[in-house]
Amino acid sequence: MTTSERFKGRLELNTCLSSANSYNMCLEVVSAGNEKVNSKNPKIKKFIYLIIFALVILGAIFLYQNVLKYIGENKVLKQVIARLEADSRIAEVLVTEVHRDQSSGKTFTTIKFLEYDTKQSPLEPRYFTFPGNIIQFQSLVIRFDDFHIRTEDPLKGKSAYLFWKVFMLDGPNTQDYEITKVNEIPQGYKIEGIRHPFEEKLWEKFWGYALNPEDARRMGIKNAQIEAPGTMFIPGTLYTIKIEHDGGMRIDTQPLPAILRGERLPG
Repeated sequence: MTTSERFKGRLELNTCLSSANSYNMCLEVVSAGNEKVNSKNPKIKKFIYLIIFALVILGAIFLYQNVLKYIGENKVLKQVIARLEADSRIAEVLVTEVHRDQSSGKTFTTIKFLEYDTKQSPLEPRYFTFPGNIIQFQSLVIRFDDFHIRTEDPLKGKSAYLFWKVFMLDGPNTQDYEITKVNEIPQGYKIEGIRHPFEEKLWEKFWGYALNPEDARRMGIKNAQIEAPGTMFIPGTLYTIKIEHDGGMRIDTQPLPAILRGERLPG
């Protein structure tokens, strides 16, 4: 910019400021600009407040849902642990029918299996039929290691005792039935009256530990212990099967009371 141009600009500015009308026009322009800015500010502030309010509401909902989830899972965990307090499991078995198949020449034995839960309440009876009477029961014990597992872990020192299968060995014709299905919550440990995904996940982990020794060792859990004792099942005898605290399994026998022999009782 040349010297003459700078001089001309100062002259025009001085002329504008010296003129009352021009000065008033400048004030009006500035005032109008301020009014536009001020008219926009309340809308912007209101929009910001709405965003903050929405974020607070969403945060409160998220916190509330997580608190409810924690309370629900903690309640389920306590009930699962209470069911793991028992140091043994018991079932009773008796022969309900023996019949010979004329076409095959085999003698079939039907047994009634009645399992008790951790509170010693009877569960639904199950019936199994085999082409013979030398029958075995397979148990599965999953025991948390007292030494390796974290001290504050609520499952520390707890064990799950399961009746897993019942079978009869017969070479290629071996027959077996599942008493407790893999990846399902075992009878006697299921929390009554609810279906909670947290409980299902807990038992999925139990089965994972039982069937995968590497995972079990990594989590500080002793290897799953499997026992499969058997005996000859004959009519007139009550068989009591017990999974003991050390993981062992035994079958005790005693004669049925004389009054029950040969009777078919309803229910």
